[in-house]
Amino acid sequence: MGPLSFSLLRILGDGKLHTIDFLAQSLKVSQSLITNTIDDIKRNGINVSTTPNACYQWLNPINWLDDNKILSYLNQANFPFHLIVLDAIDSTNRFLLNQVITAPQILQKNPVIITELQTHGRGRLGRRWYSGLGDSLTFSLLWRFDRSVQQLSGLSLAIGVAIIRALKQYGIAGLTLKWPNDVLFRFCKLAGILIELSNDNDKRTGSFVVIGIGLNIQLSSFAKENIDQAFVDLFSITGRPINRNKLLAILLSELATVLNDFNHLGFGYFRNEWIHYHAYEGKSVSITQPDGLLVEGFVDGVEYDGSITLTLENGIKRTYTSGELCLRKGK
Repeated sequence: MGPLSFSLLRILGDGKLHTIDFLAQSLKVSQSLITNTIDDIKRNGINVSTTPNACYQWLNPINWLDDNKILSYLNQANFPFHLIVLDAIDSTNRFLLNQVITAPQILQKNPVIITELQTHGRGRLGRRWYSGLGDSLTFSLLWRFDRSVQQLSGLSLAIGVAIIRALKQYGIAGLTLKWPNDVLFRFCKLAGILIELSNDNDKRTGSFVVIGIGLNIQLSSFAKENIDQAFVDLFSITGRPINRNKLLAILLSELATVLNDFNHLGFGYFRNEWIHYHAYEGKSVSITQPDGLLVEGFVDGVEYDGSITLTLENGIKRTYTSGELCLRKGK
């Protein structure tokens, strides 16, 4: 969707009926262009109704993200981020990584890229992250660590702890974590984390890292139809609308705390808290390693570097730094 689509949706965002004449005059475009734009909006799974006399109504308008509203929920004196809210983008992580190359001054600002619509979101292991307009929180932030890249192991686990803490502050309980980077509710995926290193790391002291987070708020039918794993959103959990601006403010505040603590103390500081939230702790699981090898055992905590420990059938304990974790059925 282009800029005109978003301008049109912001007018329709009041949930009221608007005539095509009013919309065309307000946006200073032809009525035929309004009609074509509405068709494009509908193709993106957005529920805009049309009456026989050419009136339009957005039946379930979103609560738009607004940097001023986000900041209003924060103690701005200690807020370390520079917010950039966009209408649509292919991938917040990709955008931020490109900015590091094309606009290196951004490295000094701890930027947070937030988008209403992410068209080609990326997840772990090359998976696609699906979301529709305003139905999720999809954002990426850049953070500089004094630690080397080798000392950042366990970072995705610490980010999971930050998300759990923030959602608890918002009043949402019963959430768990899955190694290494998922937030769950009743074993269904609620949020995911994607961490990528900036190519600038070999030129500077410390490490610049891009942290991408996707959190399901109230998923559209389009998103639901494309997700190929068990999932859940906050609306399904709570049964009530979610104030995305307030929740994002809480998330960013908690992320700042966790990232500072991780910078000074590493993952070991969060290890026991993470294990407490791990949905698979003590359970029979399998890990598919990057080379395709399948290993089965019982989860026995995580190490101080964030690697997971399994007790194998023969009683031997082994640790794994990467792989896809699954519950073993009937075990």
